[in-house]
Amino acid sequence: MDRSGQAAALLLFLGVGVALDARAATEAETGTLEGTVTLGPQLAGRRIDFPLYADPTRAAQRAAPRSLADELGNVVVYLESAPALGVAPVVPPAPYRIEQVGLAFEPHVLAVPRGATVEFPNRDVVFHNVFSLSKAASFDLGRYPSGASRSVRFDKPGIVKVFCHIHSDMSAILVVLDHPFFASPGRDGRYSIAGLPPGEYRVVPWHERARTVARGVRVEAGQVTRLDFDIPLDLETADGG
Repeated sequence: MDRSGQAAALLLFLGVGVALDARAATEAETGTLEGTVTLGPQLAGRRIDFPLYADPTRAAQRAAPRSLADELGNVVVYLESAPALGVAPVVPPAPYRIEQVGLAFEPHVLAVPRGATVEFPNRDVVFHNVFSLSKAASFDLGRYPSGASRSVRFDKPGIVKVFCHIHSDMSAILVVLDHPFFASPGRDGRYSIAGLPPGEYRVVPWHERARTVARGVRVEAGQVTRLDFDIPLDLETADGG
């Protein structure tokens, strides 16, 4: 290797070292919240279905009934807004996407930070429409055909319920949050939220068909704090810290 190659390799090595040091410093200054989410069997199953197309050759195949493992993707574990969370800049990553496929919105639930833009591509062979009358966001993207896509930027936190004017049984939910500290559990029920500034927080395990009950937790710098949830929660015992 010539001198220029050696210099380039040294710069790359130093850059990687600086990045690792910065990551280690960040992890030492912040904490991680992790745990598992357990769902009751009443939270899974096929949603109410109202077929509108008389011609089966035009309609896409509908999704099979969801299992509990599938339904875990409709859970959002997030921290209630707190002053400590404001120190982290909200930089919405891209892309966020809810597809129209099989005469359904997929995913059914999507959590995004405030300021995020969400795309709504039509993957079906029929026309679709995307609209919402929610307080956090009111919009109507009109009718558009297969292969087309339209998008909306969400600048206000809250719950945004999304529908299709053409297919009344289609629905989706956007959970728009003031910060990026949220997660949906995997099919094994595990979730993890990293990079949390140390402090006291209220954590919400949200599901559209369950009671929303926040639990208190303290996050320490450089440590992993565990918090498990059983949904639906017992209102008499779920207020612990």
